[in-house]
Amino acid sequence: MSEIYIGTGRRKESTARVRLTPGTGKITINDKSAEAYLLRETLIMVINQPFVATQTVGKFNVDVTAAGGGTAGQAGAIRHGISRALLKVDITLRAVLKKGGFLTRDPRAKERKKYGQKGARRKFQWTKR
Repeated sequence: MSEIYIGTGRRKESTARVRLTPGTGKITINDKSAEAYLLRETLIMVINQPFVATQTVGKFNVDVTAAGGGTAGQAGAIRHGISRALLKVDITLRAVLKKGGFLTRDPRAKERKKYGQKGARRKFQWTKR
């Protein structure tokens, strides 16, 4: 049995469980190809960034289970998960991944709506009378 490297990535409401196996560079997200699942070229570029930075393009097959949020949030979660899995492959890649900001979990999320207001920050329209 070949080596399997696992990494979990998160962004906004999205979570991605990533499995790296030595292979030809095939990326599968929820049993679909990356192109069929993400549909936007920019999102495919986002998930390939850790491979480009570490010069490991085409060396691993990626199998992802993504859930929650939208496609952009899931792409960010996949990138985070791939970066964490690459650390398990070779710890010397840490400096490159850290410099690219791929290991940092993006903390930005939707702010909650507050009572007495229309939204998170928006107030109800004020009238004098």
